[in-house]
Amino acid sequence: MIITIDGPSASGKSTVAKALARRLGFHYLDTGAFYRAFTWKVIKVGVDPKDENALYRLVKETQIEVQNAHTGIKVLVDGRDVTEEIRDPQVTEKVHYIASKARIRKHLVELQRQTAAGTDVVAEGRDTGTVVFPKADKKFYLDAQPEERARRRYAELGDKKTTHEKVLEELRLRDQRDSTRQASPLRRGPDFICLDTTKLTVEEVVDTLLKKL
Repeated sequence: MIITIDGPSASGKSTVAKALARRLGFHYLDTGAFYRAFTWKVIKVGVDPKDENALYRLVKETQIEVQNAHTGIKVLVDGRDVTEEIRDPQVTEKVHYIASKARIRKHLVELQRQTAAGTDVVAEGRDTGTVVFPKADKKFYLDAQPEERARRRYAELGDKKTTHEKVLEELRLRDQRDSTRQASPLRRGPDFICLDTTKLTVEEVVDTLLKKL
């Protein structure tokens, strides 16, 4: 069985997907980790993130594995554990270049499908229900008011060098990039079950999704 959870940044989809997978005894699949992993490799070898031809050659020779672990997921690039490194601000800053390239997305989507093959999965991302698993058994879309999403992300960062206003500005820019890119934009499919998480706890969201299931 495949369950997908899509939504914008800080809508709660990662936390909810992990919790839902635990409740169901399913595997958790973070599709965004594949893009972060390859972005890490691009930075490491010094390839121009805007050069799609160079990126395509590199991605074809890069081994990316996203494994389930007790603490969430374990991400390997060419056999090296980069689980923590892919969350580096430098990776976050450049990942949108990778995510906007159609040929790169196509290759990484195939890896995501291979990772989920033969297992019960809760997959989360920005195109899991529309592109990665269009025939998923159940599709959810989580959203929340921008101000609430910024509050969550600011609390998560715990970085006093930034401000709530700055985080809100960055979220809105990311929303605009994700929803307007040509390759697999963030969108709600007609078969999605949508839920506003603004005033809900994680437990309340998970309970709601379980009732829908």
